[in-house]
Amino acid sequence: MSDLPPGWEWATLGDLASSVKNGIYVSRPGREPVGVPILRISAVRPMRLDSQDVRYSNLSFAKLEGQDALLNPGDLLFTRYSGNPDYVGACARVPTGAGSITYPDKLIRVRLPGVDSQYVAAAFASPQVRKSVNAVLRTTAGQVGISGSALKAVRLPLPPIAEQKRIVAALEGHLSRIDGGVGAIAVAKARLNALRKRTVIEAVDGQARHGWDEVSIAEAGVVDLGRQRHPDWHEGANMRPYLRVANVFEDEIRLGDLKEMDFPPDIFAKFALRSGDILLNEGQSPEYLGRPAMYRGEPGRFAFTNSLLRFRAGPEVLPEWALLVFRRHLHAGRFVKEVRITTNIAHLSAARFKSIEFPVPPIEVQAEIVKRTQETLDMITRMVSGVHAAARRGERLRQAVLADAFAGRLVPQDPTDEPASVLLERIRTERAAASKPTRTRRGPRPDPAQEALS
Repeated sequence: MSDLPPGWEWATLGDLASSVKNGIYVSRPGREPVGVPILRISAVRPMRLDSQDVRYSNLSFAKLEGQDALLNPGDLLFTRYSGNPDYVGACARVPTGAGSITYPDKLIRVRLPGVDSQYVAAAFASPQVRKSVNAVLRTTAGQVGISGSALKAVRLPLPPIAEQKRIVAALEGHLSRIDGGVGAIAVAKARLNALRKRTVIEAVDGQARHGWDEVSIAEAGVVDLGRQRHPDWHEGANMRPYLRVANVFEDEIRLGDLKEMDFPPDIFAKFALRSGDILLNEGQSPEYLGRPAMYRGEPGRFAFTNSLLRFRAGPEVLPEWALLVFRRHLHAGRFVKEVRITTNIAHLSAARFKSIEFPVPPIEVQAEIVKRTQETLDMITRMVSGVHAAARRGERLRQAVLADAFAGRLVPQDPTDEPASVLLERIRTERAAASKPTRTRRGPRPDPAQEALS
């Protein structure tokens, strides 16, 4: 840990907290507004609490008040468990006006009566403190977690209380401007995404179709469903890599997470991919159903499973045109019309896929539309890259501001401020006094004769 400015001290969260308490367990909180609102774990993000992100428990306010399970303004909430390690130990402050709400057992509530809780919430978002949090995270059964005792041991830089308030005020100004830029970036990303979809749809729909043929997908090419996976084929003499839904994104095949299966030579020949094959998601969330990408790699290197459909273009169809048509069907909602839902997964069967309409202009028209559309999409991609770069710069700026704040460089120190050492001693004294048992002093017993006369 680096040196601190004059008047600052290192303190653990446990040094400052009067209460560190896990939330309550509610088996199945409901959506209907009946009972006490209970926050969802997704309500807590670094320095931000969404008090409207709730479900409803079947518990009474009186019972929760008796269990000290309702939140107060100024309380801090920490994420106790998450599949995303960046969110574990994330801290948000309960704002004034949040209302009477409780919190689940995947969150930890911390009360800090002697310090500025907004300062502590911001400190836990800083690079310095976040590094200490990451060091005590633990992974169990795919979930990353932090215990209350580990959280209490995390150290943070503590300035005088007056400087805490100056830092909070300065951060509000700096971070609000950064948040404004981030919001504008999000709007730009959404607009570019909408432009990409509109470009794809209009490339197919916005052309003069005079003289174009329209056939079924089955007539435009050959459709195959991939090989079914089976435990007996997880080992064997002919292990080959295969592609599945996790590898196929829109106009992109990702090869970073490959699985293998035993493919005897005759079976592999049936399912082997060659350049120009179009792969589409057969089973997915409805909005991603039929998400297509073209395989452009080495022939005979990969196979594919039955979570994917393969389209191999016929002689009258360019593979690039087929990809454009399928992207059009994805974004225009055409594939969703053929959805069948099983166990919460949408499926696009090969039979239904084959029956969907497929426009076939002359080959030279296909090539010209593909060329023009790709030029536009490439331009949009460059713009999206610029937006992503701006988002990364915004996050780096946020981290730099937070790093400066908790190294004592954001606001000037005032030598007349009460030092943090005095603040810590006062917190220890008040805690010790509060922990002493209260004794009831007994006075002299009343005189029965006096009671009778009264």
